[in-house]
Amino acid sequence: MSDIRKILLPLNGTPNGEAALTTGIMLARRFNAHLAAMHVRSDSREVAPLAGEGLSGAMVEEMMTAAEREASRRSLIVRELFDRLVGQAGFEVRGGPPTGPSEAPSTSFRSVIGREHEIVSYAARLSDLTVVPHADSGEEVSSSEALHAVLFDSGRPVVIAPKKVPRFVGRRVCVAWNGTGESASAVLSVLPLLQGAEAVCVLHSEDYQRRGPTAADLLGYLAIHGVRAELQSFKAIDKEVGAGLLAGCVKFEADLLGMGAYSHSRLRQLILGGVTRHVLERACLAVLMAR
Repeated sequence: MSDIRKILLPLNGTPNGEAALTTGIMLARRFNAHLAAMHVRSDSREVAPLAGEGLSGAMVEEMMTAAEREASRRSLIVRELFDRLVGQAGFEVRGGPPTGPSEAPSTSFRSVIGREHEIVSYAARLSDLTVVPHADSGEEVSSSEALHAVLFDSGRPVVIAPKKVPRFVGRRVCVAWNGTGESASAVLSVLPLLQGAEAVCVLHSEDYQRRGPTAADLLGYLAIHGVRAELQSFKAIDKEVGAGLLAGCVKFEADLLGMGAYSHSRLRQLILGGVTRHVLERACLAVLMAR
């Protein structure tokens, strides 16, 4: 990736939406990119097949009405948030992405009905970057579904926004390196941000390294691209490599971490845990992930 021109931002009306939209605005401003905000409303008709047997038509109808009411509530929350933050940012609101390179950031908003994980993953395939809200509670299952849909089905990187509204994104950047193809994809994806960062740090650990290029090799690669980075080693904390990685980010005062995702299978990490899962659950900074 040589530049970032189009950023996709799915919003679902959950509490972490403001931090996600702020993150998207910061990134769009930095690259004079277009921020394509999207709200996917659930289809109330899909409630009927889930209702099961033994329910009367009136009961199913009531469930569909309740689902539609909740979808309308979330849609209103998302639109009000979008109008407020975009108005404060002073972005031009367009009907869609510009038809050519732009010298100023812009944004657009669209609301569609369907299955969020499908619609978002399709839209992400023609976006340079997707920003998703942090999913830190059971209420925000849709954020997690959108994240994994982009990671596994789009071929593009995703930024998980922090839980709280950030002051900076991409000013001080850490890169997690372990020599895998996933970490190499993350480096390529985060490279435009590294080239404009004030400080860059490559985090590595014997507990994290796999067969492949070393962290010292990565420094040479980054130097070719005009990025000067320092090297910092970390150790697992209480046998958690992810905890040591995040501690390294805190030590560097990073506001963004770039890393590969799911070197092992997603199912294995869900059952046994892993670095990706730990970072997804515990990170307090923005995290760019790629596979």
